[in-house]
Amino acid sequence: MLENVRVVLIGTSHPGNIGSAARAMKTMGIHDLVLVTPDCEVDSHAVALSAGAADVVENITIYDCLEDAIADCQLVVGASARSRTLNWPMVGPREMAEKLVIEGQDKRVAMVFGRERTGLTNEELQRCHFHVNIPANPEYSSLNLAMAVQTLCYEVRMTLLAQKQWPKREQEYPLTAELERFYQHLETTLTQVEFIIASHPGQVMNKLRRFFNRARPESQELNILRGMLTSVDKAVQGIKRPQKKGSKPAE
Repeated sequence: MLENVRVVLIGTSHPGNIGSAARAMKTMGIHDLVLVTPDCEVDSHAVALSAGAADVVENITIYDCLEDAIADCQLVVGASARSRTLNWPMVGPREMAEKLVIEGQDKRVAMVFGRERTGLTNEELQRCHFHVNIPANPEYSSLNLAMAVQTLCYEVRMTLLAQKQWPKREQEYPLTAELERFYQHLETTLTQVEFIIASHPGQVMNKLRRFFNRARPESQELNILRGMLTSVDKAVQGIKRPQKKGSKPAE
C-alpha cells in the first residue's frame, strides 16, 4: 500500500530540505517524491542530506503545476498550519492516515506540503480533498518541512501496521484529473447561464469546490452530474440558436 503514497513538495527553496524529506519518507517505507516548481536545484546537497535515501532523490519527478502532479491520485490531502478565510474540510493526522490507507490499497493517494515560509496557497489547497493540521504546541508550533513530512508519514505507517486487514471499499471515487474536468465543466456551464458573472466571479466556485470535496461524489455520481451539465449546455445552446425563417420549432 505504501507504494501508492505520494509526497508532493511545492516551491521548496533549499535542496537540503528535499533530501531531509526524502530521508523522512524512506524511514517510513514511502518512496514516491514529487516536486512542483522547486525554487532550488536537486543537487549533491540534497543527496547528502538524504542520508541513504539517495534512491528517493534520484527518482524525483518535477512538475510545473500541482494539478499535473496529482492528476492520477484519487485522494489528496494538503498539510497547512495557517488558518483560512474559507473553511475547508479538516482532518487530524490519524484520521488522514486512515483515509489514505483505505483508499491507497488500490489507488494512488497524496500528501501535499507547501513552501517552507508560506505553506500552501488557498488555490493549491482547493486542489486537495482535505486539509490536515499537525496539532503542535500552539505557543511554539515551529515544524520544519522534514519534520512535518516525517510526522504524517509516520502516522500512515502506524495506521497500516495497526490493522492487518482493511475492509474492501465498495465506492469508486474519481481521480483528481476527472474531478478537475468536472469543476471546469461546472464553471463553464454556470457562466453560460449567467449564474456566475465572468467579470465578477466572487467565491462561488471556491465554495462549490469545498462542497463537492466534502461530499466526495463517487465516480458514477460524478458521471450523472456531468450528464446533467451537458443537458443544460444543450438546452442553452438551443435557446440561443436563432430559428431559421419559415422553420417549425422543435416539438
